Amino acid sequence: MTDVLLVYSTVPDEETAQRIARQLVEQRLAACVSCLPQVHSVYHWQGKVEEARETVLMIKTTRSRFQPMADRLRLLHPYDIPELIAVPVAAGLPDYLNWIQEETRG
Repeated sequence: MTDVLLVYSTVPDEETAQRIARQLVEQRLAACVSCLPQVHSVYHWQGKVEEARETVLMIKTTRSRFQPMADRLRLLHPYDIPELIAVPVAAGLPDYLNWIQEETRG
């Protein structure tokens, strides 16, 4: 197990994704944010089944930076309840995992 987390979030469009990604990286809350455009989401919201085109953010950060990153994402995010799911990284290329840790040091 490593200290690295892969965090998922969705946003309504590519412009929002790029704005959030840039701020998280500039503030060293994430080492990298990959934006995957045009996913089709189906979900329950306020008693109805909804569908939307969204952009997925794959945020690479560390456990120690998760809460500040989550707080910042919540401020930047346009949704009332943003998706924010963190998955621990069990293994990976050591140089890449070290790079994530170095880039997210305050």
